[in-house]
Amino acid sequence: MARRRISLIDGMTAVEQVLANAELKQGGSVFTMAVRFLLEDLAERVPGNTVEVRVPPLGATQCVQGPAHRRGTPPNVVEMNATTWFELAVGQLSIQSALADAKVIASGVRALEFAEALPLIRGKDHLLGS
Repeated sequence: MARRRISLIDGMTAVEQVLANAELKQGGSVFTMAVRFLLEDLAERVPGNTVEVRVPPLGATQCVQGPAHRRGTPPNVVEMNATTWFELAVGQLSIQSALADAKVIASGVRALEFAEALPLIRGKDHLLGS
């Protein structure tokens, strides 16, 4: 299981602040914390090492059960910018739209399996990990 570095309270506070003020998506410490927290939550919800989700330069996580890679670039990689990741994770953008608009780059036959867990935050009771 992935180890959280950002507490649930701090992470959810950051996510809620960004949701309440879209201007925070321009960057800064609150947005950075929200993005990293959502990556941690993905790793917790979909544990494994088969897919690597990259959000440069803010972070990356591995997820999805299956064969793990040991060296070099993993066979299943998904990469996007921080705004796209945040919007996917909170349900403001669908994976289909992000792919169609080339906001997400995915390689590998299992690369998009992580998307089955999206959005990570659902409705008013956005309790993560449930």
